[in-house]
Amino acid sequence: MSLQVEKLEKNMAKLTIEASVEDFEAAVEKAYQKNKNKINIQGFRKGKAPRKMIEKMYGKEIFFEDAANFIIPDAYAKALEECNLEIVSQPSIDVVQVESGKPFIFTAEVAVKPEVTLGAYKGVEVDKVDVEVTDEDVEKELDKVREQNARTTSVEDRPVQDKDMTVIDFEGFVDGETFEGGKATDYSLTIGSHSFIDTFEEQLIGKNIGEEVEVNVTFPEDYHAKELAGKPAMFKVTVKQIKVRELPELDDDFAQDVSDCETLDAYKESLKEEIKKRKEDAGKNAKEDAVIDKIIEDAKMDIPEPMIDTQVRQMAEDFARRMQMQGLSIEQYFQFTGMDANMFLEQMKPQALKRIQSRLVLEAVVAAEGIKATEEDVEKEMESMATAYNMELDKVKELLGEKEKEQISADLAVQKAVEFVVENAVEK
Repeated sequence: MSLQVEKLEKNMAKLTIEASVEDFEAAVEKAYQKNKNKINIQGFRKGKAPRKMIEKMYGKEIFFEDAANFIIPDAYAKALEECNLEIVSQPSIDVVQVESGKPFIFTAEVAVKPEVTLGAYKGVEVDKVDVEVTDEDVEKELDKVREQNARTTSVEDRPVQDKDMTVIDFEGFVDGETFEGGKATDYSLTIGSHSFIDTFEEQLIGKNIGEEVEVNVTFPEDYHAKELAGKPAMFKVTVKQIKVRELPELDDDFAQDVSDCETLDAYKESLKEEIKKRKEDAGKNAKEDAVIDKIIEDAKMDIPEPMIDTQVRQMAEDFARRMQMQGLSIEQYFQFTGMDANMFLEQMKPQALKRIQSRLVLEAVVAAEGIKATEEDVEKEMESMATAYNMELDKVKELLGEKEKEQISADLAVQKAVEFVVENAVEK
């Protein structure tokens, strides 16, 4: 295999990779062995037709696509080891030459990790974060806890009011015709939640149990179902149940029910400490973000678009895995939110860019200040991993290769860089 590297603009590079005639011939033979049982040639039992006979009947190119798919992954992996570039995107592959008796040639266009020129990163000025806990903060927290401990009771002697939880049947019509997703029975809907389009919920206020209502609404212009976007619709709705939430009284009994405190006053003090801790943690995170934002603003780097796309895909895959753990597929998430895959990925781009910029400037600070993670730091991190995964430390070490340990060390050094720039920041 031979390799040529061409540096392109905006931190892109083109790798031209050439596999030998012998390697290409071996890949074509492998493709033949893979596919011969699927090909019928008159006069031969299935799977017994010679390769040359198949190529004569269908053309030599019949096995080229599979041969290319056999060659490219391994050849590209070897090229990565040889090229001494820090590649930060998936390759864009283009086959240049695929011909019998000649070397197989393809190109891989990739993004290369950009260089960073740091500006000011010590003595960065940021606004001081207020962590004072007010009586209003405590009251809001009490209201939240009361909501969490509210009882739900059915109401039958009055019509629907704002904030009521209702159970309804509905069927929707556009231009007099029903449409997909426009019908449901025993659907739970909280009035004022704005989970339904337009003024759907408001039109149920004042309606009684058992009453059938005609609700007229208009779908938004940007509605995810294009065939419904901007169209007026009529829904036939029947209110089947009305429920309300009854909040518990704020007294000592309430405090005892929701905490280890004996009195309401003691519980308020306990909440005050909890809120203070949350504000301090949030303030610490906000200060870190503000410092890093200022460093990014003062730094120079040219982020290639494929690097952002790769980060977006990684974030999307992580999100989908988290959704799966909660029993929700990404398709269901799109249905509930009215998004599609393109909208979802586009929405993630700013966050992906910020994540890349943050990592790059912090790695630059690591290099500028000679920050390193010690062996003890790495050992502690592996101990934390062992605890988190309920595994023996030796087993964790056994599972981690040298590359993984190097990554842990690099991540710890970046975290130390965060602590360094925050400690050296100036609050104003």
